[in-house]
Amino acid sequence: MSDPLPREIRCVLVPVGEARMLLPNATIAEVVTYSAPEPVEGAPHWLLGRIAWRGWRVPLVSFTQLAGTAEGDSELVVRVAVLKALGGDPRLPFIAVQTQGFPRLTTLNAELIIPTHDGKGLPDGVRAHVLVRDDVAMIPDLEWIEAHLLDLLDAGQDDAAAGEMPPDAPGAADILH
Repeated sequence: MSDPLPREIRCVLVPVGEARMLLPNATIAEVVTYSAPEPVEGAPHWLLGRIAWRGWRVPLVSFTQLAGTAEGDSELVVRVAVLKALGGDPRLPFIAVQTQGFPRLTTLNAELIIPTHDGKGLPDGVRAHVLVRDDVAMIPDLEWIEAHLLDLLDAGQDDAAAGEMPPDAPGAADILH
């Protein structure tokens, strides 16, 4: 018999512009200081480039540009949330998302998440709009984002557009082969 689903789940509300992303806490690998990304030629407007993180070249996504939400207060400190990719493809183990302010931990259950979808189509990369206590949030479609990043890789637009480790990184030979 399988274990029952947890009644509560630890989540994080991640500020992205004037919106919030709601993610399970387990998907966040680390929140780091923003550094200018290396551009990716031919990338969609929402892919800001790649950042170096722990020996990986991780694609940096602007969720505000992807979801078409307001950019927010330019005075707030910009950070990067590095997320664990869900698909298990070794070419893309991590995805980074540009954030503003600090993510906030919260514990949720089914009664605390209220869908607010109005029946209109959702933007690309957005799975749902929800109300969490007093916060309006978006649940990102990480599978959609990951699939599009892998399509960039498969199209050969930039063989490192996804998260491949640079060949000279420690342990790269073991990971890539």
